Parts: sequence; structure tokens; C-alpha cells
Amino acid sequence: MQVVTPLPTQSIPGDYWQWRGHSIYYVKAGEQRNNRPPLLLVHGFGASTDHWRKNIIELQGDFEVWAIDLLGFGRSDKANVQYSGDLWRDQLHDFISETIGKPVILAGNSLGGYASLCVAAQRPQSAVGLILLNSAGQFSETGDEVKKNPLKTAIAQIVRSIFLQPWGCFLLFQYLRRPQIIRRTLEKVYLDKSAVSDRLVEEIYAPSCDRGALQVFASVFKSPQGEKNDVLLSQLKHPLLMIWGEGDPWMQVRDRAPKFRQYYPNLTEHFVQAGHCPHDEVPQHVNQIVRDWVLTEKC
Repeated sequence: MQVVTPLPTQSIPGDYWQWRGHSIYYVKAGEQRNNRPPLLLVHGFGASTDHWRKNIIELQGDFEVWAIDLLGFGRSDKANVQYSGDLWRDQLHDFISETIGKPVILAGNSLGGYASLCVAAQRPQSAVGLILLNSAGQFSETGDEVKKNPLKTAIAQIVRSIFLQPWGCFLLFQYLRRPQIIRRTLEKVYLDKSAVSDRLVEEIYAPSCDRGALQVFASVFKSPQGEKNDVLLSQLKHPLLMIWGEGDPWMQVRDRAPKFRQYYPNLTEHFVQAGHCPHDEVPQHVNQIVRDWVLTEKC
């Protein structure tokens, strides 16, 4: 029987970078390696650099590893701006240019995956490779797909119109940020419920108490959809690794994964026994996949 050694879980101290007048939190670990580009890890909605600690601690032995809190999340400022994929694309691109100083392999989960795809596709000079873990973002709908779900579309429009109202957005935010609701939500999207620790819940809850967190939530909820995934994939020229937690109830992985293959046939793909956040739920498995791919692909 294989013995799995638990990963250490201590935090890694970080620093702040000033971007457009806002403080952005980031973490750096590991040393520069000859012929190995740095890794830049980008969290999903509501998460932060803390969500990558199990990956940073192990991968730093082989790579120079960076992680960053997107503007509006984690320890970064909760600025009163219009949030969008374009905003985070520009944040990541400028961070790579100004702080890291060389192209990176971007690795993003969920919303962070979409932002990373935007960088790799639209700011190709900042990337040499891309790793997407249960990545977010919409694909262009065909006429048949729109016709198939008229009721679903109508309900979504009604719900959206309610929560676009300030009172609706406020009530939703106050409900979703409650620790017990955070835990319940995580337990729905993690296959291994034991991975949903008190620490993980607190790491997601704490930033929601920051001044401006409600405005960030409202802005993200109201922001127009960005460029579609299929358009971005048509622009992408870098090696792509897809890691899917196949138990993710949000992403409908078995339907979604073929769309990425359709628009980017040369990708490498792995399915793992995990939910929406495979890097946190099965970190050692994901770390090994990342390590093997980077060393084999030689980005």
C-alpha cells in the first residue's frame, strides 16, 4: 500500500506590490532554476494565495513559484473599480513584467483559470505555458443551444435582475459569507469532505470582512461577460495542460472538457478524483502532474 506523506501546511510569508494605486499581495518561494520558467499560481473566486499553500510548499523544491491575490480578493485591496477578466489580465501581465521579470507558466483555478487564459492568449509575451484547473469562462453558444433551454435562460435572467438590485446583492453577500454557508458550499464541491478544514473556511471568510468586500462582490456579479473561451483558445499559442477534478458539480466536466479539446486539440489532459479545487483537495497528485508536464514539455 502506498504511503502518502501529509504536506506541511504552514503559511509562506508574502509581500505587497503597488499596482495602479492599489496594494496587491503576493507570495514567492523557491529559487530560479536553469531552463525552468517560474510558475505563477492564480486562485479562484473568493480564494487567495492561501489556497495554494500545499502546492507552493512542495513545488518550490523544483521551481521558482509565485502566487498572487487578484485585486478584490485575499489580502489585496478591495478597490472600487469595475472588475472583469480584462482587469485581472492586465494585473497579471503587469506583475509578470514588473516583478517576476520573465515569462511564466500560469496555473489558474476556476476564475483564476479564466484570467490566466486571458493573459496567455492576449498577452502572449508574458507566458510560456498554461495550466488550467477546472477553469471558468463561457463558450459561445450556438443557436441550437439557446433554443434548447429557453426556460433556463428566462429563469437566469430573472434571478440576475433581482440580484442586480443593491438590496438583493447585499442580502446575497451577507448570506454567502457566513462561515457555515462557506463550509456547506465547500463540502458540496469537494469530494473529500475532510479537506474542508476550519482553516480553509476562515481563509475564505476573513477577506469578506474587509472594507469594500461587498462592493467587489457586487461589481463582479454585475460585470459583463468577458471574451469567450473559444475565442481565447483560438488566439492561444502556448502549451496547455488541463487538470479536471471530475467530481466538480459546478463545471459539468465531462461536457465541458470536450469543448476545450475541440478548440485546442493539442492540449494535455488529466482527470483526477476531486471536486472543483483539485490542487487543494489532492495536492500531491496535482503537484506530480504539474511537475511531470513542465519537465517533459520544456516550456
